[in-house]
Amino acid sequence: MKKFSLFCIFTSLLILLAACGGNENEAADTTENETVNEEPRVVSHLRGETEIPESLEKVVVLSPAYIDHMLAIDETPAGVTIEAQFGGDYIPYLADQLDGVEVIGSSSEPNLETILSIEPDLIISDSWTAESIYDDLNKIAPTVVLGTEDSEDYNDPDYWQQDLLKIAEIFDKVDAAEEKIAELETKVAEAGEVISEIESNKLAYLRIRKDVVQIYPQTGHPLNFLLYNDLGFTPSDLTDESERGDLSLEVIPDMKADYIFLQVDSSGGPENLQSISDSSLWQSLAAVQNDKVFETDFWIYKSWGLIGRDEIIDEVLEFMN
Repeated sequence: MKKFSLFCIFTSLLILLAACGGNENEAADTTENETVNEEPRVVSHLRGETEIPESLEKVVVLSPAYIDHMLAIDETPAGVTIEAQFGGDYIPYLADQLDGVEVIGSSSEPNLETILSIEPDLIISDSWTAESIYDDLNKIAPTVVLGTEDSEDYNDPDYWQQDLLKIAEIFDKVDAAEEKIAELETKVAEAGEVISEIESNKLAYLRIRKDVVQIYPQTGHPLNFLLYNDLGFTPSDLTDESERGDLSLEVIPDMKADYIFLQVDSSGGPENLQSISDSSLWQSLAAVQNDKVFETDFWIYKSWGLIGRDEIIDEVLEFMN
């Protein structure tokens, strides 16, 4: 009996050791497989493919639209461009989210030394900016070039979504970006219903520049398509389908617009608007007499991003009310 007990104990120990050895082998196999499967993430873009660094704590962006895209998925850039149209400062509607972010020049003249001093993990540029300095940027940090060189895509009013989704891919947040795009589309549809109920909703979107007044068409830009297609405003009599036009003061009454939205350029625009506003021709406009002339804040730039478009909808509904 004693021998039998010893035999049982010995056998149990052998089974236990074998099990432990099997677990160790399985753990080793699992670790080895995990090591093999941990391939770096690679993103395709206009200049080829770029391996995305594991750390993305410091990302520099060289386009106002890409600032919007990053903030839309709750990522703050480490360096951003500024533009003269914004008064040489952060793009206004995003300024409160950019406090303290390094300024690295303008899109047309980014400061490479400042970018280098940030020691970025990644640089995101548009194709126009990258055209002459891509190699220099890529020496500083891996550089992803977004946008398109395809004319059909360029004229697609929803192409901004592709850039947003590409940036979301970089940060592994595609699902979050798609969810926010869907929420925005619902908001646009609801705003369109409000505007469709307004019997007289003929619109002219004007840009007041230093020496000229321009009227924007129905297509050719994300903003135009948002106003006239998505929201359903009726174009004014002078709103062309595809071409932006210059207007003399004498022909402005021919717009016959119920609403006039204005973007006033910071350089020379206010003075030109004052001169126009003082004229009897401007004062004779129905939109002026009915207090339906509204100044916008860089909608032309805001319309390229999810945050900006969301704000445009809010502002349009405020104007309507």
